Amino acid sequence: MSETINTFEAAQVGRPTGPLVQGYEVVIGFETHAQLSTASKIFSRASTAFGAEPNTQACAVDLALPGTLPVMNKGAVERAIRLGLALGSTIAPRSIFARKNYFYPDLPKGYQISQYEIPVVQGGTVGFYLGDEHKTVRLVRAHLEEDAGKSLHEDFIGQSGIDLNRAGTPLLEIVTEPDIRSAAEAVAYARELHKIVTWIGICDGNMQEGSFRCDANVSVRKPGQPLGTRREIKNLNSFKFMQQAIDFEIRWQIEQIEDGLKIQQATVLFDPDTGETRAMRTKEDAADYRYFPDPDLPPLVIAPEWVEQVRGEMPELPRAMAQRFVADYGLPGYDAAQLTASKATSAYFEQAAQASGQAKLASNWVMGEISRRLNAGELAIDQAPVSAAQLGALLGRIADNTISNNAARQVFDALWTGEGSEVDAVIEAKGLKQMNDDGALAAILDEVIAANPDNVAQFKAGKDKAFNALVGQAMKASKGKANPAQVNALLRKKLEG
Repeated sequence: MSETINTFEAAQVGRPTGPLVQGYEVVIGFETHAQLSTASKIFSRASTAFGAEPNTQACAVDLALPGTLPVMNKGAVERAIRLGLALGSTIAPRSIFARKNYFYPDLPKGYQISQYEIPVVQGGTVGFYLGDEHKTVRLVRAHLEEDAGKSLHEDFIGQSGIDLNRAGTPLLEIVTEPDIRSAAEAVAYARELHKIVTWIGICDGNMQEGSFRCDANVSVRKPGQPLGTRREIKNLNSFKFMQQAIDFEIRWQIEQIEDGLKIQQATVLFDPDTGETRAMRTKEDAADYRYFPDPDLPPLVIAPEWVEQVRGEMPELPRAMAQRFVADYGLPGYDAAQLTASKATSAYFEQAAQASGQAKLASNWVMGEISRRLNAGELAIDQAPVSAAQLGALLGRIADNTISNNAARQVFDALWTGEGSEVDAVIEAKGLKQMNDDGALAAILDEVIAANPDNVAQFKAGKDKAFNALVGQAMKASKGKANPAQVNALLRKKLEG
């Protein structure tokens, strides 16, 4: 749960409106819990490794047993600084921790240590593209907090249990202003944020394991009217379900209002089996949590020197890298945006481009054939059977006219399936070298011209299709080994001469 407390009550002066749904404007704010990539928990030395046996990774500090005191994990703070720098936020020189009080079986302390009045990261923006349109979502804050445990419900035996392994796991909760105006925009924002947190290495982004969890606060209103009552869709753990859940919630709220009913503020869950949201509990406000400063933790003080040290260790960010790809490699903006969708993809492209000296060709292959094969095999790019170095060598052979594009696909297929590992060896083994001998090609063209007098006559009468037919005959006669550009030039010279 999070602190979009005053956000949804704030006036949306000058904020853009989105497409209307049945005459209603959709207003969405996001809260994202990013599990930080530390080896130990935020206030203890217990492990954060995923998949351990239940209740084997919760120590006395995580349970707040008498006599224990929390100690701040420096690595968690450093990751918060990294996010703030990546998003153009303000890093608070002094922030404080609070106790957020509520009672639930998987919260062993009876309170959660979080940040309330003064978060560590304040403001900032996330920019992204929705189609060709650039969007910007403003951030309210990102604050450090500990995770709760997990309730396990075993319906087949009618029992529930508690696994406290996650209790104390470090989280960074990233809260937006209500700037999002559609489910598609919400998904685009979430994808961009996911890319950023994984790119800078603060979170592994594994949505299935709960490392990147999104809550969407959804409301609808007539244009120009005050903000409507919001309902919070909790724990959206896939982009597909996110789109479905928000779309359903929007339709449901509009139907309720059109039927003369009022929307009740609530926390809801999405059921992927039915495609519907259902209320889990009424939505709490800040006062219900009785926040007060945690007496066991001093204020978190971040020196300017530490911020500058972290800044110096930051990787090149995706937006800056995309601009560099345009400037240094001459790529279109669309290509640059696609190639910086992940750090692994950008590294793969750049290695192939540098190895071949053919940046646009490398871009085309990464976004085309590589992407198609990865999707078909449900593979990540770092699992590609063809390495960036191999692709670079293949593109180099296309560029120097050793092989044609069609032959290159045969070589690529052999590399992908493991039939071969060296580009030149595959070319030799399969006899795929292009024919670059003008004398041999001229002899083939003479035979094609002599054997196809009708096409020759049609070409001379101004019919271009006849020329293409002659090119096809020449390629067939050369068994596909002739250089198509060379065939075109030499054939046209012979016919026009």
